[in-house]
Amino acid sequence: MQIDLKGRTALVTGSTQGIGAAIATGLARAGARVAVNGRSAERVRESAAALEREVPGADVVPVAADVTTEAGAGQVAEALPRVDILVNNLGVFGSADPLEITDDEWRRYFEVNVLAAVRLTRLFLPGMTGRGWGRVQYIASDSAIVTPAEMIHYGMSKTALLAVSRGFAKQAAGTGVTVNSVIAGPTHTGGVEDFVYELVDRDLPWDEAQRAFMREHRPQSLLQRLIEPEEIAHMVVYLGSDQASATTGGALRVDGGYVDSILP
Repeated sequence: MQIDLKGRTALVTGSTQGIGAAIATGLARAGARVAVNGRSAERVRESAAALEREVPGADVVPVAADVTTEAGAGQVAEALPRVDILVNNLGVFGSADPLEITDDEWRRYFEVNVLAAVRLTRLFLPGMTGRGWGRVQYIASDSAIVTPAEMIHYGMSKTALLAVSRGFAKQAAGTGVTVNSVIAGPTHTGGVEDFVYELVDRDLPWDEAQRAFMREHRPQSLLQRLIEPEEIAHMVVYLGSDQASATTGGALRVDGGYVDSILP
């Protein structure tokens, strides 16, 4: 399959590292003009420069703004009057005793993981529907379906994204714009290696260590290894393409079979 995104502008929130950076790279490889976003101007510049080195000739736009605020989202809209592919990747996560999570922390998870994505969708969806083409995506998680006891606030926010995605897909019905969520499974991102080695033998080579971790601590995974960020990016690039024109309102799993369910 030849995916060509030349002439399309993509915005990936939280794209200075991890899954977001891999998505930005994948979209750039497919020819899209890619806006790299984060809160720190220095970090965004460094990430944009790294992407240009990774993909020679890439058209990269550094956009430093805190999209969890109305003012920050406005700055992004001012810098990018047109966005064809919106990837709402930004998110926070962490474990906590469910009975110790404060009201402020519940609000923070909702505002960062859900409301920021809703706000950007409100800003860019009208332009997409007006032009008759667009792609909106939300990066969800297996925690949206398999709610972890130690991360209820995180799971709640990702479950909410599935509802948001389905709802905006209905709003965009018949316009040529698709709206989907991507359910990412356990992924090899920054800090994960340290976490894995806290639970398995530190003398094991990484390949063996992650497989031991998955067997012992994530046994429901059918992949039996951590997912690489690039593997999440492949799905996002496909959903951003013309080839995915009949896929909308969906929750597509890149979870390595972690969720024990036939649907979604």
